[in-house]
Order: sequence, then C-alpha cells, then structure tokens
Amino acid sequence: MSKVGSKVLVISGHPNLEQSHTNTVILEQLSSGLEQVEIRRLDALYPDYNINIEAEQQALIEAQVVVLQFPFYWYSMPALMKKWMDDVFAFNFAFGAEGDKLKGKDLFLSFTVGGPQESYDPLGYNHFNIEQFIRPLQQTAYLAGMNYRKPVYTHGMVYIPGVYNKLEDVQARAVDHANRLISEIKTIQDSAEEKIRQFVADWFEQFDQLPEGDEFFTQRLAPDVNWNMPEGKFKGHQGFSAWYEIARRTFKPGCDHQVEQIEVSQTEDGYQTELRIRLLAETFPESPFNGEAINLLVNETWQVTLDEHGAVTIHDYQVQPV
Repeated sequence: MSKVGSKVLVISGHPNLEQSHTNTVILEQLSSGLEQVEIRRLDALYPDYNINIEAEQQALIEAQVVVLQFPFYWYSMPALMKKWMDDVFAFNFAFGAEGDKLKGKDLFLSFTVGGPQESYDPLGYNHFNIEQFIRPLQQTAYLAGMNYRKPVYTHGMVYIPGVYNKLEDVQARAVDHANRLISEIKTIQDSAEEKIRQFVADWFEQFDQLPEGDEFFTQRLAPDVNWNMPEGKFKGHQGFSAWYEIARRTFKPGCDHQVEQIEVSQTEDGYQTELRIRLLAETFPESPFNGEAINLLVNETWQVTLDEHGAVTIHDYQVQPV
C-alpha cells in the first residue's frame, strides 16, 4: 500500500553539488539526522535536464514532508530546480480539477544565500527582504494545497579562498542550518496530525491482510463507534465485527489500500480525518463482485481522538464511493 507516514523527501537543486561547500554539508546532516529520508540529487539524476516526471511525482506522493534544498541564484532557485518544478508540478497533479496529489503535504524551502543579511533590506543593495523574493514559491505551495512552512535560510554561505569567508565558518553555518531544519521537521513529525497519519498507514496495512480475528481493529474503535459503509450502518464493536465478516467474505487477503490523499483538521471533540482511498482487490466468486478484480475509489471521513500517549481511537467512520 502507499505509505502516508513521515517520510521526508529532499530535492537537491544545486546544479553542481560537488563544487558546493555548504549544500553538501546540509545534505549530509539531513541524511544522518532524520529517519525515513530520501535525497534526490537533480544534478546527478538529470545532468541533461531531461526530468523523469513520473519518477519525481511518485517520490512526492510517497512523502509527507518535502524539502527543496538549493543555493539562492539570482533571487530565486537554480534553473535545474526551476525546470524540475515546471515539469513535475503539472496540471491535474499539483493543480487543476484533479490536481490534489500534493494537498496536505508540508513544504520547506531550505536555501543558502551568499550575500550578508544587511544587504536584503530597503537600504541594502538588494533592496528587498528574502521573504519578498520567494513569494512566487510560497504561492506555488498554496496553489498546490501544500502546508507552506517557514523557510530555513542562511546568509554568508559563499566561500572564495583568500577572498571571501573562511571554509570552517561557512561549513559551521551549514551545520547550524541543517540542525534548525531538522528541528522544524521533527516538530511536525511529533505532532498530532503526524500521529494520525501514521495510524492510518498502520490501519490499512493491517486491513490489507484481512486477518481472521478483528481484535487489532476493535481495540482502536470506541465502544459506541458509528460505522457507515456502502453495505449499511453498523454500531459499536459488535456492529463492526458483523461488517468485518462481510468484508472477509468479499475480499481476498492481499488487498491494496492506496492512500491518495489525507487531510487532518482539529475539531472541538478531537480530529477529523478526510481521506481518498483507492482499493485494489481480488474478490471471491460468491461475493457481490462475482470474483472480479476491483479498482474502487472512495472518500472516507474519520472522527478520532488522541489520548495522552498519542494513541488514536476512531469514533465515527464514514465511507462514500466516488
């Protein structure tokens, strides 16, 4: 199944990373300081600028936190990363009627700036502050429905031997930069929203196996849970057990629940979790599907709570076929 956990995807947009004194350090720190992280070096993958759109989109789908790591070039990102964004953030993927594939994901802009902080000021030679220069990227995140997080950037990150800065100074700033970014990412990963996302992943991973007993599920359901499915409405643990037997008579073990979208919002009583799920499954001949393989798309809405230990309990579960 498609995981919806806390995977971090780092897109390195430096056009020649081997020549960087700071982006290399930042990437090394991220690799060692984060779990479940994937770093994609665009300069190594696409020296010819021929982007594999499908591969890049799949990497984005599998991640929850997306980091764009790049040097600040002419008040924006390098050309290679800009082309990556132009190609990958496509119509009906990142925007458009069906373009919701990035919705709810967290986006960090993480970049190194050569000039000093005082130069990015109305009285400095760059005239504008950093936040003003990156507003087009901020709006890109908004249009794609992503959670735009406060950018992480560091000034004075250029080293020219004997001319500008000391190597140990810029590399120390790079380590500090990475540590600040790691701290921000871990804050998200420890959030209630992320705990619910991981719960969703665990729930469907278990359900795909359709175990004979339903204890895994009932332990995570409120005693008076409302279970509203296409097969009917069910109440409490006994109602869930009755529905689960229907499911086990319908679907063969080895289902694949693909979480295409997930959005968590806080309510007065807990959290509402909205999901779009694609179910790929084989069915039994005596089932309503007559043994045919199915590809179903449904919208699900869960009402859940978290206790002081971060354990999730489902109180209301609604499924609506698309």
